[in-house]
Amino acid sequence: MIKIICIGKMKDKALQSLSSEYTKRISPFSKIEVVEVKDESNTHADREAEAARIRDVEAGRVLARLRDCDLVVLLDLRGRMWDSESFARRLGGWQQEAGQRSGDLVFVIAGSLGPGAALTARADERWKLSDLTFTHLLTRVLILEQIYRGFMILHGRTYHK
Repeated sequence: MIKIICIGKMKDKALQSLSSEYTKRISPFSKIEVVEVKDESNTHADREAEAARIRDVEAGRVLARLRDCDLVVLLDLRGRMWDSESFARRLGGWQQEAGQRSGDLVFVIAGSLGPGAALTARADERWKLSDLTFTHLLTRVLILEQIYRGFMILHGRTYHK
């Protein structure tokens, strides 16, 4: 199974529609679940101590949803980037490894302040989606689209050009 754990709720109906569409497209290849975890108010996040506290609280909420056997891919600005074909190969490898562990392949989108230290330490892999900055809601759609594209590449389908 693939899980996508997101800090915060999907509030945009158009992006929710796209997320649902890609989830449906992925379902013939893998069970998939999107899990939303409560985000913290970051009114005073300009204070580093408060920002660190928020990252730690949100990380704790994500970590509570993970099992030791899960393979965790954290979306991280300091992660590795891949082209679509390389990502597809990684996706296949991650699925196989997660299965060998009897766990799930879990992609984690941290909160707007980034991942807490404990979450970064728990990650098996860190993925940088792009050098560009995206909203967390749009990132969810982009990840789903890339997972779908990866499956299409792995199965020799014509979606990827």
